[in-house]
Amino acid sequence: MFFWKLFNWNQDLKKLRFENRGILQILNVQIIVYFLTVAVICFWFSQELITTAIGKAFLLMNVIFWVVRTVQQYIFLCANHYIIHLLSLFFALGAVLFSLPLLM
Repeated sequence: MFFWKLFNWNQDLKKLRFENRGILQILNVQIIVYFLTVAVICFWFSQELITTAIGKAFLLMNVIFWVVRTVQQYIFLCANHYIIHLLSLFFALGAVLFSLPLLM
């Protein structure tokens, strides 16, 4: 929900058709739920993530997710703005953090 304020979605979403506005808001809420679920899995099942094949696959899929997200940042948001650069660093950090347990 932080992004809604950061990117002034209150005003910008009003410019969209009703269904597109709803789809964007639903997708945003669902991705928040997904990220919270991934965080819970990482904290509650940390041992399983590094010792089982499915745990390693889960970590690898998250590495791929964050690498692809970082690449998309440069494809779809290729602007010279500090917020975009900070987000790019954040996404790249996600890939690094999920890859560290795989390298040990």
